[in-house]
Amino acid sequence: MEAENKWKRTLADYENLVKRTAREKANFVKFANGRLLGKLLGVLDDLERCQKHVNDQGLNLGVAKFNQILESEGVKEIKVLGQPFDPAVMEATEMVEGPKNKVIEVTAKGYQLDDMILRPAKVKVGNPPKGEVNKL
Repeated sequence: MEAENKWKRTLADYENLVKRTAREKANFVKFANGRLLGKLLGVLDDLERCQKHVNDQGLNLGVAKFNQILESEGVKEIKVLGQPFDPAVMEATEMVEGPKNKVIEVTAKGYQLDDMILRPAKVKVGNPPKGEVNKL
C-alpha cells in the first residue's frame, strides 16, 4: 500500500513537472516574440509618421498589412485617449490644461501582447488651471 502511494505521488509529481515545463517553454517563446515585436513597433511608428506627410497608396497598404501581422500575432494597441491616467500602461510626458488626470493627447501609441506590455503609451495628461476646482 505504501509503495503504491509513493508511486502515485511520483507519477503526479512527474505530470506536474511536464505541465510546468510546457508553461515555461510557452512563456519563453512569448517573451522572445515580445522582444522582437517590440522592436518592430519603432518601424511602424516611422511608417505611420511618413503616412501623415505622404499620400501614397502603397505606403497605406504596407502600414495596413504591418498592422494585420501584428494583430495576428496577438499585439493590440492600448486605447487610452480620454481615459484616466494609468501608470501601468501609460507614461506621462507632459501635464497640459484639461480635465484632471485624463489623457488629453497620445504622443506615442502603446501596445500589449496578451497581458504583457510591449510599450506603454506616451501621453499628455490633463491638469486643471490653478484656482479652478475640477469635479470628478
